[in-house]
Amino acid sequence: MNISEFLRSSLFCSTEGGLSMMHPGLPPGWAGVVGVVVALLSIRLLATPKAPAEKFRFRWMPSDRRDGALRTVGALGPMVRQILKLALVALFGLTVIAGLFGTPIPERNLATVLTWNVWWAALILSIFFAGSFWCGVCPWNTIAGWLVRRGQTGNAVPNNSLNLRVPKILRNVWPALALLTGLTWLELGAGLPGSPRATAILALLMVVLATVSLAIYERRAFCRYFCPVGRTVGFYSQLAPIELRPVDLEVCERCDTLACYHGTDQIEPCPTHLVMGRLTENTYCTSCGNCVGSCPSKNVNWRLRPHSIEVIKKARPHWDEAWFMLCLLALTGFHGLTMTPLWEKGISSFARIVGDSGKLLPTFTFFLLLSLAVPAIVYFGAVRITYLLTGKTVAFKKLFSSLALMTLPLAFAYHLAHNLSHLVRESDGVLGLLLNPLGTGTFPLTLAEKQDRHLDMLISPELVFALQASLIVFGFWIALKVLHHRYRALFAIKNSAGLTPMVLLAMGFTGFHLWLLMQPMIMRL
Repeated sequence: MNISEFLRSSLFCSTEGGLSMMHPGLPPGWAGVVGVVVALLSIRLLATPKAPAEKFRFRWMPSDRRDGALRTVGALGPMVRQILKLALVALFGLTVIAGLFGTPIPERNLATVLTWNVWWAALILSIFFAGSFWCGVCPWNTIAGWLVRRGQTGNAVPNNSLNLRVPKILRNVWPALALLTGLTWLELGAGLPGSPRATAILALLMVVLATVSLAIYERRAFCRYFCPVGRTVGFYSQLAPIELRPVDLEVCERCDTLACYHGTDQIEPCPTHLVMGRLTENTYCTSCGNCVGSCPSKNVNWRLRPHSIEVIKKARPHWDEAWFMLCLLALTGFHGLTMTPLWEKGISSFARIVGDSGKLLPTFTFFLLLSLAVPAIVYFGAVRITYLLTGKTVAFKKLFSSLALMTLPLAFAYHLAHNLSHLVRESDGVLGLLLNPLGTGTFPLTLAEKQDRHLDMLISPELVFALQASLIVFGFWIALKVLHHRYRALFAIKNSAGLTPMVLLAMGFTGFHLWLLMQPMIMRL
């Protein structure tokens, strides 16, 4: 069977709601190739634990040209960001209006199509190249700033905020994780993608949260502690090939103003309380560029770096951050699982057994919690075995937090591979919706129209499958490099005994992700 026949044979499936369109799963041939590469990489690591970590180097462009290009981007940064902010606020407003007053047909309404089919998928993809750039132009943050600061900039006082310090109990990423889990429940359990009005209300609610937070707490507490999107972007940005850092650390050591942290009369302070001279991680950097403009020595700029070097060598996660990464891995897999025909059959059968009816929210909630618990238990067990095999020489909590970085490339790689399929297969028709965002005079998509959209992809199916397979291999390879470096940094041990449980765990997660990609996936809309 050739690719064309394979695609046509995987177009439809029967669900509780009738006949649904499906994306074809990854062909067995590609899955076999990934499986072989994963096995070989694992054997190589376990057989050569003493081998030094590979040195990463950028050779695609001379360093002087790279630095010159980034300096040019940095110089244009404020102007470009302002233009993008205005454009995104306008698009956000149009999306909300479409959701509130447009057609209730989700595939004909700009709010649902843009939010669930395009924006989230494109956002995750953008992190692979531009890190946390989205946070620097986020419309939620922009609108909140307009409402609270009312055009005032820098350290202007009063700035219409109470400027209270965030309570200690909230100074972590647990609030963001709770909101991320809640959004997952709303999206997949309550069916938000099928309701333009509910999608618009959710968008407005995020603006309200950002505004209230800015009005009560100092700086951008919403961005630092509460925003589920920002924290997801921040953690994934540890894998990005770009960072905002000092040009010369010695200049930062001699600095007596800390303008990057405190801001100036014209430029606001760092929204997430970062000091540039001590910055080693992208996790909480929002790419706002305030430090670039406020530094009196012009010593801050964007620069390229080896992809994923931060998560391999530099990141130092805390306990709450480790749990966020672990739950992020669980939630990405859960997203994929809920879009398979197997999920439709399984949850319906379970609901009948327990007597659940209606929208099956109790059943869905149970499986959501189970999807969070199972990876956590398995990971906890693997770390515990590692802890015992290495003679309890490192505190368990430290070991748990450090090795959790292994889950980040696995989650990111699957997230990219999964969203790639949505983006190239479900973004068709967005330009038409921009011309008719309310969906005036439209009717639901026919099966023929859905089939045409399904086959009229942005790139060829063969390339999609190749990219998905490559991403899974890439994520596993980076996960092994994380394990290798962290293991050697934590233990002065010459054998691979302690590595084995974590490598097997990485293989297990990768195998699950590969199986998910092989399943036909029901389209969102």
